[in-house]
Amino acid sequence: MASEESVGAKRGVERGEIQDSAPAMRAGEAPALGESANDVPLREDSALSLLKSADVAPETLEQLAKNGALLNYRRVKLALVEHSRTPRHVSLPLIRQLYTFDLMQVALTPAVPADVKRAADEALCNRIETLASGERLTLAHRGSGRIAEALLLDAEARVTCAALQNSRLTEAGIIRALTRPGCSAPLVEAVCHHPQWSLRREVRVALLRNEKTPMARAVEFARGLPPALLREILHSSRLPANVKEYLLADLVKRGCGRSG
Repeated sequence: MASEESVGAKRGVERGEIQDSAPAMRAGEAPALGESANDVPLREDSALSLLKSADVAPETLEQLAKNGALLNYRRVKLALVEHSRTPRHVSLPLIRQLYTFDLMQVALTPAVPADVKRAADEALCNRIETLASGERLTLAHRGSGRIAEALLLDAEARVTCAALQNSRLTEAGIIRALTRPGCSAPLVEAVCHHPQWSLRREVRVALLRNEKTPMARAVEFARGLPPALLREILHSSRLPANVKEYLLADLVKRGCGRSG
């Protein structure tokens, strides 16, 4: 099945690109910010030059957004969303019209306002279940920390593993994933053996609360925690009863006091 990216690339042509009569803006030429932003003859490259200006007026950006012919151009739509001065009542509705990897770009671009980034991430999260396996895999590798966290719960192990390697993934995101009902055994196993995350104390605590943590790893993690903290964890842990009993008995065996 063709991805939405390849389909989207053809869509403007299928709808009929506008025939521009205005000359292209020369390189380095300052755009006339107030003139004819909503006129049909404005070319794609002229609009993009206009959108590169950090000083363009919000009113001009709003006029551009009203030019339906220009919005047939994917790059113009993306540039409008990414511009820091685009009014939110313009940029936020446009987010829902962006393609998957354009949304990823918006969420990762430093100059994009924080609330617009959050909206792009939210749109991606809402779209994840409809994406092809290859698209989810790419997002797991390259997406924001929030997207990587969401993909930790993916049904495909390769997507989960890719998300776990995402450099933007945070410890807090992993802990949240480990405590969610949809947390899978492969994810727990992968975190248990991860060379970075399995060493983090709070991640180990989350694993000791998870019923899918293998007993051998639970024993290893438990022995690295203070006895009082371990008892507190086991009191509310979802580990099988026999595993919790073994860990408590191991405390006594190691001379760490009472068993319960």
